[in-house]
Amino acid sequence: MNFRIILYVLGGLLRLLGLFMIIPLGVAYYYGESLTPFLVSILVTTLTGFLLLSYKTEEEWMRKEGFAIVALGWLAAAVFGAIPFIMDGISPLNAFFESMSGFTTTGSTILNDIESHPKSILFWRGMIMWLGGMGIIVLFIAILPKLGVAGRQLFRAEMPGPTEDKLKPRVRETARILWTIYFVISFLQVIVLMLAGVSLYDSLNLMFSTVSCGGFSNYRLSVGAFNSPLVEYITALFTFAAGANFALYYRAIFVDKNTLLKDEEFQFYTALILAASGLLTFLLWRDFGTNLSDSFRLAIFHVISVMTTTGLVTTDFNLWSDSAKMILIIVGFIGGCAGSTGGGIKVVRVLILLKHSRMELFKALHPRAIKGVKLNSKNVPEEIVNSIVSFVVIYLLIFVSSTLILSVLGMDIISSFTASIATLGNVGPGMNIVGPMSSFDSIPPLGKLVLISNMWIGRLEVYTVILLFTPEFWKK
Repeated sequence: MNFRIILYVLGGLLRLLGLFMIIPLGVAYYYGESLTPFLVSILVTTLTGFLLLSYKTEEEWMRKEGFAIVALGWLAAAVFGAIPFIMDGISPLNAFFESMSGFTTTGSTILNDIESHPKSILFWRGMIMWLGGMGIIVLFIAILPKLGVAGRQLFRAEMPGPTEDKLKPRVRETARILWTIYFVISFLQVIVLMLAGVSLYDSLNLMFSTVSCGGFSNYRLSVGAFNSPLVEYITALFTFAAGANFALYYRAIFVDKNTLLKDEEFQFYTALILAASGLLTFLLWRDFGTNLSDSFRLAIFHVISVMTTTGLVTTDFNLWSDSAKMILIIVGFIGGCAGSTGGGIKVVRVLILLKHSRMELFKALHPRAIKGVKLNSKNVPEEIVNSIVSFVVIYLLIFVSSTLILSVLGMDIISSFTASIATLGNVGPGMNIVGPMSSFDSIPPLGKLVLISNMWIGRLEVYTVILLFTPEFWKK
């Protein structure tokens, strides 16, 4: 393991993060708020970055360095991203929790009185979600020249879905395309929200939460604070778009306009949302007696929000029936599509596992038959199927372990269960004491550290972080 390479690249990442802190500094200046939190943050982050850049080396990267840089890069971003929150008076542990939740686009918050915090702090809170949505390492690759093979190693480590989805031979070009699509969708949402009567500041913050599938809101009532069905439908539409594979948009524009409709994962993603929304519409109509139009609006918004692991809400679903809440738990477990800004297990993994299970049933009846798993009319290699099975097993083990730890710390089982899946799947709100109108502030310190780890592990899809804790990883 070459530590000089790791420190040098982390230095470049921190310098970039320091530059982004200038934006909320401008927001603080515009609203006449204290500049100190961001001046101190910029100084500390940028200075640390330049110090680490002194470790420059021309040695070649290995695969191990790529994994270490990505995992530690996200950890470093969360640590230094917490400085503005600490300067705002939030305790270091809570600030770290909020920062990690932002960068990993989890959206679980420890803030109880959100509106009492300065606009610049809330803007930073939203902006780090947007940076984390497409990936801070992918942004780093897109900006930093001449990474070459090293850039490909970083790209694979940060976006480790079941299959590699390159749009161009050079990974830097792929990173730029993905960030361009991300920026265009972000820009469009801000314009549409402003046309709907939302202020520029609120439009930007709502976009930060939506396009990143993050879920932080500047208001305790989340999207419900706008009291506008139009804003809800706009948010739901852009959230749905963010939960799909961004590579498909490029192919739909430049390769085949029917790419989206032909893609099996997108078809399954859409079908799941429609089926879950239909069932939830019926349950809300039955349980609360609301008309079908309002029931559908509540259902489609929350199914899309939870399945894409965004976590924005318009009402307190803690008050819904157990059957209605179970629908949200199931879709939150599944998550968004591979190549999206959403978290969770991912739709493509669930789809491949279902196809694999069906194939095993077929082989039980026809043991001599030769049949493999296909996705989009292409054979899925057996090693990918095996890696998906392994991923799901490890994912469930982490989920069960964190649920057990939280319950031992005194939390009720529903809160423990949903807090674990909300953080590991980067969903945001859970249920009971961590419901959509509550916060994670009441969780014991050890529990917060467990959930911080969940966010970190879940955002990098398990392997990239878990590898750091294996002895073999650090051997030469």
